[in-house]
Amino acid sequence: MVRSLEQAGIALDGLAAAIRRGAVSLSFLDAPSYERFAALAPETFQQASTRTGVPLDLLYVIREAIGLPSPAPDDRLREDEAAIVPFVELQVAFGFRPPAIERLLRVDGDSIRRITESEGAWWRSEVSERMGFEETTSANLSDRLSPLAEQTVLAMYHAMQARAWTANIIESFEQMLAQAGLHSRLERPPAICFLDITGYTRLTQERGDAAAADVAGVVARLVRRSSVQHGGKPIKWLGDGVMLYYPEAGPGVLAALEMVRSLADAGLPPAHVGLHAGPVLFQEGDYFGQTVNMAARIADYARPGEVLVTRSVTEVSQDTGVTFQAIGDVELKGVAGVVPLLRALPA
Repeated sequence: MVRSLEQAGIALDGLAAAIRRGAVSLSFLDAPSYERFAALAPETFQQASTRTGVPLDLLYVIREAIGLPSPAPDDRLREDEAAIVPFVELQVAFGFRPPAIERLLRVDGDSIRRITESEGAWWRSEVSERMGFEETTSANLSDRLSPLAEQTVLAMYHAMQARAWTANIIESFEQMLAQAGLHSRLERPPAICFLDITGYTRLTQERGDAAAADVAGVVARLVRRSSVQHGGKPIKWLGDGVMLYYPEAGPGVLAALEMVRSLADAGLPPAHVGLHAGPVLFQEGDYFGQTVNMAARIADYARPGEVLVTRSVTEVSQDTGVTFQAIGDVELKGVAGVVPLLRALPA
């Protein structure tokens, strides 16, 4: 910890003087919650690679995924890094492809980084700035909160695992039954939806970042609620909007109409939406491909309050009760030729 403070620009002589005067103390590091601060393991990266058969480059990914600079072969592993090595070793032993292993490690690292950074901001705003450092350490608040925070993250992880595993099981059974001639799956392409908030940049300029952040928070709650109710999921937030994925286009249209209406009812700036159905490429927790690009361009073209879709969406949305009104062939930026678009209207 002293080394970290020094690297952050805190002079050691000043730190020593403050400790002698009783102005600061490092005794809080004896608390059980700080046991997670890892020491160095006895094994180097090169030694671990030789022992396990895991390529050095793949072991380096462990450190990079944690957010640290790539190591040298003779650098020692940290204890927390050493705990991850058996997971990678087992995958290599079973012939998992290195790019797939690397993708999972990097996505895990990036996702957990977002969790810990949000947790750090939460601690600063609700504890450090309101209660003071000395009061929180004397109350051992971190010792009480840390295990509950870990329990919460693990419970959410297991719940989401169950959903992902169930989807894999269903798909595997469908494939096996189809191969046996006992099941015919009606192929329905997934849909990508882009929802943008009209005038968000102007709102930020006129009312300031705090007001814009409040609007973004309300939008996030309403979008998550509607998308999940219709089987979708937000993929990434884009400052003034969000990209969503739906396994089927019909529920995606219903969710889009509901989101536009709920944002208006909440007194927020109007949203405009674009949807397109078609094949997508999933990689590192995100979706790519022409379907994604098309949906984004349609959202850019849509006017405030509009939900615009392609014919590929309407073809699989006949049982939703939604009315589709043709607006004609449209030229979209970055898309060759013209695209027939339709406006979705609630039943």
